Amino acid sequence: MRILRSFAVVVTATLAGSALTPAADAVTTSVPVQLVSITDFHGYLRPPSVADGGTIAGPDGQPVTVGGAAYLATHLKAIRAGKANSIFFTDGDNFSGWPFEVDAHADEPTVEVLNALGVEFSSVGNHELDVSKSFLVDHMEKGKCFGKVGVDSCFTDSTGRRFRGADFEFQSANIVDRRGKTIVAPYTIRWVRDHGRSYPVGFIGMTVPDTPVGSTSYQPDLRALDPVASADAAAAELSRRGVKAIVLNLHDGGTDASATYDNCVNPTGPAIDLARKVSSSIDAIVTGHWHAAFNCSLPDPAGNPRPVVEAANHGRLINEITLRLDRRTGEVLRSATTSVNHAVTRDVPADPKIQKIVDYWTAAGERKYAEPVATVTGDFTRTPNAAGESTFADLAADVHLWTARQDGRADLGLIAAQPAVGSTALRGDLLVAPSNKPGDAPGRVLLGESWDAYGYGNPVLTVSLTGAQLDAVLEQQWQPQPNGTVKFAPLAVSANVRYTYDTTRPIGDRVAPADVRINGAALDPSKTYRVAALAYTVIGADGYPAFKSATHPVRNNTDHETFVDYLRSHRTLTPAPLTRVTSRG
Repeated sequence: MRILRSFAVVVTATLAGSALTPAADAVTTSVPVQLVSITDFHGYLRPPSVADGGTIAGPDGQPVTVGGAAYLATHLKAIRAGKANSIFFTDGDNFSGWPFEVDAHADEPTVEVLNALGVEFSSVGNHELDVSKSFLVDHMEKGKCFGKVGVDSCFTDSTGRRFRGADFEFQSANIVDRRGKTIVAPYTIRWVRDHGRSYPVGFIGMTVPDTPVGSTSYQPDLRALDPVASADAAAAELSRRGVKAIVLNLHDGGTDASATYDNCVNPTGPAIDLARKVSSSIDAIVTGHWHAAFNCSLPDPAGNPRPVVEAANHGRLINEITLRLDRRTGEVLRSATTSVNHAVTRDVPADPKIQKIVDYWTAAGERKYAEPVATVTGDFTRTPNAAGESTFADLAADVHLWTARQDGRADLGLIAAQPAVGSTALRGDLLVAPSNKPGDAPGRVLLGESWDAYGYGNPVLTVSLTGAQLDAVLEQQWQPQPNGTVKFAPLAVSANVRYTYDTTRPIGDRVAPADVRINGAALDPSKTYRVAALAYTVIGADGYPAFKSATHPVRNNTDHETFVDYLRSHRTLTPAPLTRVTSRG
């Protein structure tokens, strides 16, 4: 794969050659169309910390400080200045991010900022479906309220108005409901003008295929169609409608071997594979999801190069593609297409309009953080006893069972207290001693403290497992390691469960069904149980593969929200004795 070294990558270069300058006649006799995009913003209104990607490797490989919506706005204005045909869009994962101030306000602050930035449309990212199809379509797009206004949704924005939804629309050609109907429009058409004539440009939205079964976006009522077939079908329909310039706005990505943000070295990943397959009528491919930064030129199936780009995440980069349309036909002149990734540096003035919005929601987040939700009479910690049980893990298992029973039958709750792989959703402790946070007091649990202590944006699922399958899950708490040791990855269980394990027995035979009691009855290998656990655990990502046998999933509330609901419903919590799990040997 050739290495593209220039900032403005000209996509007519051969794979082995250097970048070529567009022919002068193509530049002067064509219609320029500027495509400006960001991806995976994730609600990072404030400049991200270094841990959240606040720097990026610049052209010389040295870190450049980047990000922040107010700086993004300034750079966008500079890039778009003087461009008559400029189209600004995003590649998905706009919201459902991790900053507390946006997450605790139903992601509405992010939409206010994106509206103010002038976003015209977006592909549906997997995180756009972290709550539900209705949350995306009815709430985020249309502004429909849910729950209690001003408490659960439809907060007052920085202008003093109630949330009204996005000023932009979403597209996805490959996510469909049970009837096989796309949940939003598959594509959108924008018109550009030159010398009194209008030309259409089509944008196909595409979503990462594992969205319906992803750990955060888990939506059992949706399914994903083949992305290549979906893109080709949408491109063919656009062509039938007379659209000659087509862009694939693909929320799936890849990576490359370059450490810098505007380069392309040996790219790999699903978006790269797809780029070599999808219809040659598609003239450019904008990608996301992988939080990667690359600016590539890859051949389409006919051998003609086209840009394939990704602009990192969290508002750190802006991608700019310039298409040039043949004035006579409206076709894209590939020989004159250029692409560049721009760093959103912080060495420019912050846009005052956007900064005002950011400051408003930052202050609102601080007030929200300080809201009291419950009182604890003792410390809930992640510190395990000799059997691997802890007070906070037990509480979380109780929360899972409680939330599952709000909407249906559930027999027990589980949580990976110390998962076999990855990290646990138990991210902190709930202590009686007050923190140094505003509004805290001895025993008081603040809303923000609950958010910090538990959850990583996963829904609680209720699934069916036979007793034998559940026993297999419990057996997988002990996992041999390559160095010959055995890793103990304890699972916490809800208060209605007791079980004993025996470490003198071989791995895979340490939990006897007779030693597992659910509501006082021994585990029946042939019986089906409804088990409540986080989606990340159910799909096997925590390292308990027996969970993959689960069937009949029902999605409940998400982790942060259900924990807050539990705390508010119970008000005063006392740590339970650590007697749910015992060990022999």
